[in-house]
Amino acid sequence: MFDQATLKLKADPLILSALNEDITSEDVSTNSVMPCAKQGEVDLICKEDGVLCGIQIFERVFTLIDENTEVIFYAEDGQNIKKGDLIAKVKGDIRVLLSGERTALNYLQRMSGIATYTGKVAELLEGTGTTLLDTRKTTPNNRIFEKYSVRIGGGANHRYNLSDGVLLKDNHIGAAGGVKEAVAMAKAYAPFVRKIEVEVENLEMVKQAVEAKADIIMLDNMTHEEIKTAMEYIAGRAEVEVSGNVTKENISVLTDLGVDYISSGALTHSAPILDLSLKNLHAV
Repeated sequence: MFDQATLKLKADPLILSALNEDITSEDVSTNSVMPCAKQGEVDLICKEDGVLCGIQIFERVFTLIDENTEVIFYAEDGQNIKKGDLIAKVKGDIRVLLSGERTALNYLQRMSGIATYTGKVAELLEGTGTTLLDTRKTTPNNRIFEKYSVRIGGGANHRYNLSDGVLLKDNHIGAAGGVKEAVAMAKAYAPFVRKIEVEVENLEMVKQAVEAKADIIMLDNMTHEEIKTAMEYIAGRAEVEVSGNVTKENISVLTDLGVDYISSGALTHSAPILDLSLKNLHAV
């Protein structure tokens, strides 16, 4: 759940931006059929099975337009919902319900879709001791919502942004002149409280990362046998993350390796939305 400070400081400006995108001057359709205020309510209905996520953001869309809008939820974030379930009732000025509908649903459908997809992937890692991580492959200006959705679905968050941790990727290594050089420069620059992770693509780079005493070694796009060999060489001298085109369809081939982390950009960039709908709008 978003605390009030995060909601007001981080989420509200993004939600307002989304509303401004959808209403540049006025909602012409709504103002045509509803020239005056009238109280009404509408049902939030689930149209396919999944994991619900984003109810605070859904509600916030409406209350930012009109703080008197009331949303009554019958389910909570992280709950499995079924096709046909009544998830919530939204009550207030009908003009607000109509104008906020699409933006509110866009957030809730997207966030619930990510939570649902993450949950399916996380199930495949149960009992392995491996933690499922997301990446920075998020929709611009929606990272706070998408990474929250991963947690609700049963995954964990990798670094939030470039200020959140040291991850030396192929181009950083190229710029520094090699793995050892990149790690040494990061150790000299970064505060001591930060772990240093380095991305490697072959066994020679693995050896260099171990010798440089990297804290975490990311094995990127390596085969099953290459990862197994790398794990034997690392032998607990660093934490190990596996990454590179990991999806629900192929993650099962990695579950026997005993790595600490598996990261998947697909959790946020390829999750389909969960179909939800506002129906049965009527005056009260």
